[in-house]
Amino acid sequence: MDKVPMYATRTVPLTGHDPEQKRQALKLAFNHTWELYESLFSVINNDKAYFVKAEPLRHPLVFYFGHTATFYINKLKLGKYIEHRINPNFESMFAIGVDEMSWDDLDDTHYQWPSVTEVKQYRDSVKALVNQVIDELQLTLPINEEDPAWIILMGIEHERIHLETSSVIIRQLPLVDVTPSPLWPACTDTSNAPENCLLSVAGSHVTLGKNDDETTYGWDNEYGTQTYQVADFKASKYLVSNQEFLAFVKADGYRHSRYWDDEGKAWLAYTQAKMPRFWRERDGQWYQRNLTDEVPLPLNWPVEVNQLEAKAFCNWKAELAQSPIRLLTEAEWYLLRQNIESDSPHWGEAPGNIELGYYASSCPVDRFEHEGFCDIIGNVWQWTETSIDGFQGFKVHPLYDDFSTPTFDGKHNLIKGGSWISTGNESIKASRYAFRRHFYQHAGFRYVESQQAPETMASLNIYETDELISQYLEFHYGAEYFAVPNFCIHGVQTCLQEIQLSQHQRALDIGCSVGRASFELAKTFDHVDGIDFSARFIQQAYSLTEQGEKRYTIKTEGDLVEFKCVTLSDMGYQNIANKIHFVQGDACNLKPQFTQYDLIYASNLIDRLANPQQFLGTIHQRLNPGGYLVITSPYTWLEEYTDKAHWLGGVKVNGENFTTLDGLTETLFPHFELIAVKEIPFVIRETKRKFQHSLSEMTIWRKREGNH
Repeated sequence: MDKVPMYATRTVPLTGHDPEQKRQALKLAFNHTWELYESLFSVINNDKAYFVKAEPLRHPLVFYFGHTATFYINKLKLGKYIEHRINPNFESMFAIGVDEMSWDDLDDTHYQWPSVTEVKQYRDSVKALVNQVIDELQLTLPINEEDPAWIILMGIEHERIHLETSSVIIRQLPLVDVTPSPLWPACTDTSNAPENCLLSVAGSHVTLGKNDDETTYGWDNEYGTQTYQVADFKASKYLVSNQEFLAFVKADGYRHSRYWDDEGKAWLAYTQAKMPRFWRERDGQWYQRNLTDEVPLPLNWPVEVNQLEAKAFCNWKAELAQSPIRLLTEAEWYLLRQNIESDSPHWGEAPGNIELGYYASSCPVDRFEHEGFCDIIGNVWQWTETSIDGFQGFKVHPLYDDFSTPTFDGKHNLIKGGSWISTGNESIKASRYAFRRHFYQHAGFRYVESQQAPETMASLNIYETDELISQYLEFHYGAEYFAVPNFCIHGVQTCLQEIQLSQHQRALDIGCSVGRASFELAKTFDHVDGIDFSARFIQQAYSLTEQGEKRYTIKTEGDLVEFKCVTLSDMGYQNIANKIHFVQGDACNLKPQFTQYDLIYASNLIDRLANPQQFLGTIHQRLNPGGYLVITSPYTWLEEYTDKAHWLGGVKVNGENFTTLDGLTETLFPHFELIAVKEIPFVIRETKRKFQHSLSEMTIWRKREGNH
């Protein structure tokens, strides 16, 4: 077959001199990516297969067929680049539920999916509209994240991600449901694998992160800066092949629990796995399932496993070799990546089995070599030891605020290097994608031998130094000043003393900042959701929950700082951290799942919202009847946060003083009764000798019985 055109598989540069030429490049990339996506789904030979849950922890394929189209409409509507939706029902149904689930939080919802024909007709309508938007949008160069063209690029790159994830799901359909296609040809080169070996790599300082002036589109987690100190290590010349992994299988590696960590053991107990997901064994012979066919196990191709299996293999290998063998880290992969000077979209021929440049499958592990190492990029993704997190300076894009932050939970590990079907942003050096450790992608691994523990590599950034973040960490977790009790603890204790809970199953800490009140609420409630608009704040709460400690610096005077460290165990939270779910979100646009709470705690929030009445007017819908809403605020209304027309109080109405308490009462009275009003003092340290002393008014409201 003819190779897929380059512009269909490579990301569009943000720079250029001719806006109209760039418009045509955008249009070509959009339409070719769209058609490539539909070409992938064309290997499915009957409509019923679209509704099969080929991957139990994901939606059926009909969802993904519709999802990439609704993404364009939802983002263009959110950005106010279009006025009207095409199909509000589809744009709700196909919008959420993308992230793979765990076996202990399966979604059993029964959806009334539309027919494949209806989804195809919808896709045609979206395609026409997006082409029209591209033709008419204002285009200046270079493209930046505030431009409408950025949303088009976001949609293109988003569909490229799902080109890959959908191919993994199609690979799990029964063979009778797919038909091989000359448009998606597999490699036919199979033989015994070369013997793997370890090659030395010199350690170095590694600085990761994209600058704002980079010339290619990036997802939010790619930006910022993080520096690592990597010690000398050795890395395997080849990705682990099917043949090399087969030795682990034949050694009963899946049966010996000593090779598996607790998460791996739980996954084994659930799946009863005895071999990689895409392997088959019949009559003593081994086979592998590819996209549309099943072939004798290609021993010289890379094995495809999840991160838990990869780690178990490394533990087995370490036991055999009596040396510290583990997966590589993100920083160590970057040292290997330096062996390839060029980067997509600027290379000529792809220097690896990537961007659909060669096959619609893996190929031999010794096909592409650079400075001694093979498959630094391409063939299959490489699992790492590194849990994804934001770099220093991370911030979300306002039109896709939950792309990365849901994965900053310590449960998602980075994969690096791309696979044979990785296109666009996925194939650039700076890309950062992560999946839950039990999940399958076209992913394998290489191993390293190193005396260095992965968590010690980021020692240069072990203390949080951002001044605002550090100030809030000290406010929440630091010392008490001037005999004023800790605001978060005192506030939660005060409200709980004033109310009579009939049940204590669920609480919401909205505007949770860096999380202290969430921990206090978790002493009483079975489950606590902590939500804040600031991704940087949420990162701190995630980090403390996952690592058990948080280190930061606070100013003393001038450039001088004091180093601080707080731990869950010192605060008595070590046994309740698993009851809290921290997530980035907008108080005025909460996701549907945040509901059925017994208590909602909104601390120092309302005078920082753009539209507090919008928040207060709907919050009763998320409370159980008889549940409580607790609001604390110093009522410091500022037009930089809230347009004066939306202030709840602090203004004259008909010539008379109208306080925020008046505004709260007027807004909440239809659904709530006022239980109590309290004054809660707080102190914020700015430097060793400069503090803010404020008073926050706490109002406690009880939702009226029978009120929905």
